[in-house]
Amino acid sequence: MRQILQNLSSGITELAQIPKPDVMPGKVLIATRRTLISAGTERMLVEFGRGSLISKAKQQPDRVKQVLEKMRTDGVLATLDAVRGKLDQPLPLGYCNVGVVSEVGSGITEFKPGDRVASNGPHADFVSVGPRLCARIPDGVSDEDASFTVLGAIALQGIRLANPTLGECVAVTGLGLIGLIAVQLLRAQGCRVLGIDPDPTRVALAQKLGAETVCLSQGEDPLAAAEAFSRGRGIDAVLITASTQSNEPVHQAALMSRKRGRIVLVGVAGLELSRADFYEKELTFQVSCSYGPGRYDAEYEEQGKDYPVGFVRWTQQRNFEAVLDMLDSGALDVAPLVSHRFSIDDASKAYDLLVEESAYMGIVLEYPDQPDDSSRVVSLRANEASPQAAPARSNGDPVVSFIGAGNYAGRVLIPAFKAAGARFGTIISSGGRTSAHFGRKYDFARAATQPADALDAQTDAVVVATRHDSHSGLVVDALSAGKHVFVEKPLALTKAELSEIETAHAAAAARGERPILAVGFNRRFSPLTEKMRSLLATHKGPKALVATMNAGQIPASHWTQSMETGGGRIIGEACHFVDLLRSLVGCPIVGVSVNAIPRTDDVPPDTVSFTLRFEDGSIGTIHYFANGHNAFAKERIEAFAGGRILVLDNFRKLTGYGWKGFSTMRLWRQDKGQTATAKAFLESIRTGQPAVPFAELMEISRVTIEVAEAALSEGRPSA
Repeated sequence: MRQILQNLSSGITELAQIPKPDVMPGKVLIATRRTLISAGTERMLVEFGRGSLISKAKQQPDRVKQVLEKMRTDGVLATLDAVRGKLDQPLPLGYCNVGVVSEVGSGITEFKPGDRVASNGPHADFVSVGPRLCARIPDGVSDEDASFTVLGAIALQGIRLANPTLGECVAVTGLGLIGLIAVQLLRAQGCRVLGIDPDPTRVALAQKLGAETVCLSQGEDPLAAAEAFSRGRGIDAVLITASTQSNEPVHQAALMSRKRGRIVLVGVAGLELSRADFYEKELTFQVSCSYGPGRYDAEYEEQGKDYPVGFVRWTQQRNFEAVLDMLDSGALDVAPLVSHRFSIDDASKAYDLLVEESAYMGIVLEYPDQPDDSSRVVSLRANEASPQAAPARSNGDPVVSFIGAGNYAGRVLIPAFKAAGARFGTIISSGGRTSAHFGRKYDFARAATQPADALDAQTDAVVVATRHDSHSGLVVDALSAGKHVFVEKPLALTKAELSEIETAHAAAAARGERPILAVGFNRRFSPLTEKMRSLLATHKGPKALVATMNAGQIPASHWTQSMETGGGRIIGEACHFVDLLRSLVGCPIVGVSVNAIPRTDDVPPDTVSFTLRFEDGSIGTIHYFANGHNAFAKERIEAFAGGRILVLDNFRKLTGYGWKGFSTMRLWRQDKGQTATAKAFLESIRTGQPAVPFAELMEISRVTIEVAEAALSEGRPSA
């Protein structure tokens, strides 16, 4: 299928061929008929992408601060790689979509195939959205008119925050699409409306829609106009729907407002506020958040959990419905707002129009009535016409397929496997966008959206790089299909899942297969870890180790914090250090004790200290702390043995104290061992000997789960 993507690094806007999205549980798959280009937002993104790196930095000062802090802790080269990785990922453009429901995932009862819906899906032949992000279109509303639903909801949410009453006078500053919709919605609510904009064409259109107007480019004084319009009392409420870096719209709104007036920022404006402007009149200023309550709430948008109507009357979905009702009744007329129509095949012309100085308003993209429904697998190599064509092998290197194409896979794992000599088969992502992007970038044969497509006959090994809750199931599927498996940590979230993996591994062995299973415990393969291990091996007695991870805070709503989805941060991240200490000591873990700072929310503890006891008498304490500062280095490992000490700082520097012939080993750049991990896995496939024994992987995973369970019980000791 086709999708419009914006590369924020190169600035290129392209109509890309990507796999059709998979229908996921709790999602609605929509075949698109019309989409509307949101001129303000999308022009800003296109211009941002086309700007220089310095220009991008100037527009994101907070991100620049984060980059500088990362440079101090991780080094310049590692930071530049991370920045380039972020900018390299293609951004889907658009959020005003109309189409027909093609399929519904399990758990969806509100919609059925054949329903015509408006959603916040992007510009693409097919889109997959949550049920709270779409609304059924009344029969009397055309596809083109319905494409204004989301922009209408943005305007409506700003109006709801301003809370105008019948007869009040309201100013709308910025008469783009959202501003002109706001004019009509306010008029329908019985308000008198003053529209302000520098564009004479938009001002004239606002007049036709019932507003009194001020054209700034013709020298008209907005303050004098507001004074006359409000009969000398001041404007009751101001909606700022403009897009500018200037502070003038907010300042102007304050000056024209009456005492205790309301100002709502719906668009973008400078926010260097004058206290005097607001203090003397006791003005209220508020920023509107997109379509309404529920926006950016993962439980609402991704899990489909609605807010009770008795407590939250107007959610983003109910705002969609209200706009559609206004369109159906004729109270909202968007036909005058359409200035251009393009076929989706001519999308490049539409985006050229955005950055030109020519006049435009609503730009509608039209899609065929019968979109191609057979594109779940896309060939990425020009010389391979069939999606099922096998990738050619080179020197016996294994053919590796990837399930998961997120940021870490695209920025770290795939390059590591390519450097290790892997030949790539199929790459999978549920939405298709990232699999197509990274697939083309790293020369995969195919991109697809269903994990089963990575288990084809051409694939020797599978890399699982999806969300944590899917790891164990995909490992079992891959082992059952006779594939070698590299799974990003963690291997599993529960002991029951570990047992299923053990059963699948044993069944493969019973069939005469010798599958290699590896987990992405890369720290043990870092060159500094290798040196540390070789030095510690010269001491035969027990050792004492301390590993500290300054993990930092992440939002409680992040998927890794969920026990069901991510397993919590101990299972998801601290497992790295269980493996690292296990590899440095070199013998089994026989006991563990745990202390944790309990959280007051429903999130598993993520500030935890636990001690591992080893068979040879060694001890290892792991501090996983989420309550530190990000200016401090993230990872530090200390080893005490036989009157000597080793200190590993952030996988950039190893320092020895008391070691004959060794004092310091420093790397030019941080190296956590990802490339060496990939090489070890591929070599294991060639030799049939795993770099880390299966039993050891199970031991490490089981111990980590026990630590997480103990931490969840407020740190009570666990033997």
